[in-house]
Amino acid sequence: LALMLLGDINYNLSLGYVLTFLLAMMAVMSMLHAFRNLAHLEIRAGHADAVFSGGTAKFLLHFHNRSKLARDQLCLRNDAGSMISFDVPAQHDSEVAFPVPATQRGWLPLGNLTLHTEFPLGLFYAWSYLHFDTRCLVYPKPLAEAPLPPGDAPDGAGKRSVAGDDDFSGLRKYVTGDALPRIAWKAFAREQGLQVKQFSAQVGEELWLDIAGTPDRNDEDKLARMTRWVLDAEAQGLRYGLRLPDGELPPGNGAAQRDECLRRIALFNLPKRQS
Repeated sequence: LALMLLGDINYNLSLGYVLTFLLAMMAVMSMLHAFRNLAHLEIRAGHADAVFSGGTAKFLLHFHNRSKLARDQLCLRNDAGSMISFDVPAQHDSEVAFPVPATQRGWLPLGNLTLHTEFPLGLFYAWSYLHFDTRCLVYPKPLAEAPLPPGDAPDGAGKRSVAGDDDFSGLRKYVTGDALPRIAWKAFAREQGLQVKQFSAQVGEELWLDIAGTPDRNDEDKLARMTRWVLDAEAQGLRYGLRLPDGELPPGNGAAQRDECLRRIALFNLPKRQS
């Protein structure tokens, strides 16, 4: 613009003045709009559902735009390079799921984020740094197959064969690693999403999942096997408990029992800052 203005002055170009000042005005307006696109935008962190190692954690972020003007071409990225683009309509709330690869078990922090925009013309870059104290629990990746250990039932099997509708106790949301035969395909055909059948366990049937009973040598392999055990025991409707060197969880079943077992397995033998 400075060179254009010098040329206009030197050659006394009237139309050149018009073009120069028009471009200057567009640049100023672009800068103001880039700033306005982020100004007074309210952001808060939501929850992040637990995932298995090797998957992708989805951190929910809620954006609230009280302005009568839409916030367009917003970008959110972290230090690792993950990025997502989105818009927030005027006077509207938007929920954004920010993806972060889950590479190892334990707690996965959201970390530092940068919210930025180059709206409307890409001439200016406006940004704001964000940090939320939120994290996602990452379970070990379960083995593809791992036979359950013997249980404490009178017959020594520790499990029963499910037959008839009397043993059916309901449906729950599908979790990665659930056995395919347990998926309620009829519910899926009715567009109710992936759900898994649950069955009631018989009284007196208890199964202890003990890390000392795993044949693996490596701790991570042991935990991967125990993760599979927990998922299969829950899918088969068993009452199961968990034994680790740092404590044990009494037998039970249901989503709460499953989640607590997986939590203890995920955090086993990790430094305190990660557990």
